Amino acid sequence: MHALLLALALLAPPPTLAITDVRIVDVERGHATAPRTVVVQGGRIVAIDPPGRARIPDGAQRLDGRGRFLAPGLVDMHVHLFNNASKRPPNDWAFPLFVAHGVTSVREMAARVEQLPQVAAWNAAIAKGTLVAPRVVSAAVVVGGNAHGEVEAAADAGAREVKVFSELPPANLPAILAAARARSLRVVGHVPARMALREAAGLRSAEHLMQVFEACSTDEDALLAARRGLDDDALAELQVAQEPRVLATYSPTRCRRAARAVARAGQAHVPTLVLDAMPRDGRHAAHPLWPRLRADEQARWERNLAALTPHDRDMELARLHAAPRLIGSLHRAGVAILAGTDTPMPEVYPGASLHEELRLLVAAGLTPAEALRAATLAPARYLGEAGDSGTVAVGKRADLVLLAADPTRDIANTRRIEAVVLAGRLLVRADLNALLAGP
Repeated sequence: MHALLLALALLAPPPTLAITDVRIVDVERGHATAPRTVVVQGGRIVAIDPPGRARIPDGAQRLDGRGRFLAPGLVDMHVHLFNNASKRPPNDWAFPLFVAHGVTSVREMAARVEQLPQVAAWNAAIAKGTLVAPRVVSAAVVVGGNAHGEVEAAADAGAREVKVFSELPPANLPAILAAARARSLRVVGHVPARMALREAAGLRSAEHLMQVFEACSTDEDALLAARRGLDDDALAELQVAQEPRVLATYSPTRCRRAARAVARAGQAHVPTLVLDAMPRDGRHAAHPLWPRLRADEQARWERNLAALTPHDRDMELARLHAAPRLIGSLHRAGVAILAGTDTPMPEVYPGASLHEELRLLVAAGLTPAEALRAATLAPARYLGEAGDSGTVAVGKRADLVLLAADPTRDIANTRRIEAVVLAGRLLVRADLNALLAGP
């Protein structure tokens, strides 16, 4: 019944909202402000004032923020909303889970040109209040062989980014970069497995620390030389076989040198540590969010988890243990770290997994404020939207999260969500619980 009332309420224009006496999480400076009253109208923040000087319009909806902390909505910079390999329906089942966990924006990382109208339709419905979902801030279109034609098609369809995968032949990347540059598109994705990290400086964001491990190895040149001439399954098999050697030959000097080169190139990194951090204990069906997965997604998780070997798990844990050294080098060099999860990979639940990623970034050496920035201001800057989102400020989008405690002191406090403001519409705890419970 509550879900029905929520749906009916969202159909109406968002009322003016005043969040009173709330401490704003300043993600840029890394601390919380003194109490303020924040006024939202038409999906935007229109005023932020000390409580004694705040002017609250007549009839405004009020939310008591005393003792609470108002942060920008969180951004997951690596998600998959489409199932192109398996030809299953889009993962719109995940939308309520994102919002219930304070994730108000996502970046789709493997779209096709013909799917961009669906992305636009979702965003339009969110703005109208007819869909409870995170805004899709970018949908990267996959490109590969026909560099010019594929990039042109993506640009004509309105894409902002194109994505390459690990199996891309190294010779193809320069043509893709040139075609994308001509259309003002970013090239993002996996550093090709037969290329050194330094050779892929044109990628604007690199995912999963791919080729960063190799760049930090004293054997990088020999490892990559062995991969040349291999394709598809043979290449993937060799990568797996080489992984213990990659991790065993870590060099802090090489890692610092590689990180400085990445920083000079202006390349952001999305580590997705959470992929290797899941429990893999066979109890996934006991997770409280398991029933919220669509049946076909549950079946996919079951198949993939059943196929994992003890060696696979050993390598997951080895990467997870080694990754903080790499992230530390990148971070100290000034590389932008962006929070992303690769959800819905098995056991990587939409929304909930981003909070785990933030915890892992802190464990890797970022401060709580820096980790929070990786899911708020850093994505906004990367996307060129810092004037519109990423902080709680007048004029910016009203995508907000009300927390019970200060996340700059303890990153676990991002989980203590009391309310979410989505495109100016207030969702209180009862609304969020209804999203988690499902239809």
